[in-house]
Amino acid sequence: MPRHFAIVPAAGSGSRFGAEKPKQYLDLLGRPLIYHTLSALLACPAIERVWVVLAPDDPWWRRYNWTELGHRLETVACGGATRAESVGNGLCAAAMVAADDDWILVHDAARPCLDPRMLTALLTELADDPVGGLLAVPVADTVKQADADGRVAATLPRDGLWQAQTPQMFRHGLLRVALENNRAVTDEAGAIEAMGLAPKLVRGGASNLKVTWPADLALAAMILRARKCISG
Repeated sequence: MPRHFAIVPAAGSGSRFGAEKPKQYLDLLGRPLIYHTLSALLACPAIERVWVVLAPDDPWWRRYNWTELGHRLETVACGGATRAESVGNGLCAAAMVAADDDWILVHDAARPCLDPRMLTALLTELADDPVGGLLAVPVADTVKQADADGRVAATLPRDGLWQAQTPQMFRHGLLRVALENNRAVTDEAGAIEAMGLAPKLVRGGASNLKVTWPADLALAAMILRARKCISG
């Protein structure tokens, strides 16, 4: 049976957020934001190991205590200049234990509200899939294309449009080759698509948001608090 591993690229600076430190280390309910991200992955018993890919000069990680997350968490300081490079380097580290047919889940460091039901749906729906796939949500709002002056150039039909989320889950060997040959992509599914394959879309949800702007951090806190109240 193929095994499951996860890679969390965390070498970015989060410059769009405008904070004094990378957004993955910003406080979220008394913990670094990335703590909640990793906790969601490690709560899944099917995932045998999680690698966090840090920048080689990351000064922040060692300032926090991660022992509560357990022995299945590992760090590798081999982050690159782009997401594709960081994930590719993480795949090289994973090659020490992962076979070509094992599943790799790549999850955004700044996506801390992953629902365990979404994760279970991803693992279940892709279990026998020949390609792999990703969590995503259908686009609900009207989509406008802007011109160079910030004015509407066109209204795009939203039928069939989905907003990609993470985790994105593909076979280790396939994903490694795809990223080696397609380094300009912004997500792993894009690299797989560039090889002529069609990843499967598994429905996620709006709660699985990526923290990009300051308001997103407050919304993530509300989601996690509400989830804790329901489960507790």
